[in-house]
Amino acid sequence: MPQPYYWSLAFADIPAPDYADMSIGVLPPSATEEPAEWARNLFSPESMPGSIRLAMGLRQLLVPLIGIPRADHDVFAVKRVEGQEALLSVDEVHLDFRCGVGVDAENRLVRITTTVRWKGWQGRMYFLPVRVLHPLVMHSMLTRTQRRLALPVEA
Repeated sequence: MPQPYYWSLAFADIPAPDYADMSIGVLPPSATEEPAEWARNLFSPESMPGSIRLAMGLRQLLVPLIGIPRADHDVFAVKRVEGQEALLSVDEVHLDFRCGVGVDAENRLVRITTTVRWKGWQGRMYFLPVRVLHPLVMHSMLTRTQRRLALPVEA
């Protein structure tokens, strides 16, 4: 039986998350329908607002103060693609993170599903400010990616 439209690989890996959210946007005309391409573009520096790039830099400086290692440069690499969805997965000392980037070509939608499982007090502490900002950040990144991947429609 096919999975419902809202199902994501992010829930397959973390079925009972401590945090989850989803952003949905319109797939622009002539944009790629490849989920891995959407995921790579979504998490590229060009799709991140300057304030988010700054926050990521501050994260790298501050997290060692609470015993969390700095993130690798390829932390947001696509780990696998199944059907219409690419999955990014990160398992760190303080939390497990999954992000499914799905492209529904038939309905012309792009879906970003995030699930997070905290590991102890470090994960909870780390995620306090992230929890508030995450939906806004993902919406902003999705909007920028839609613009970047929207190709001119040929006449």
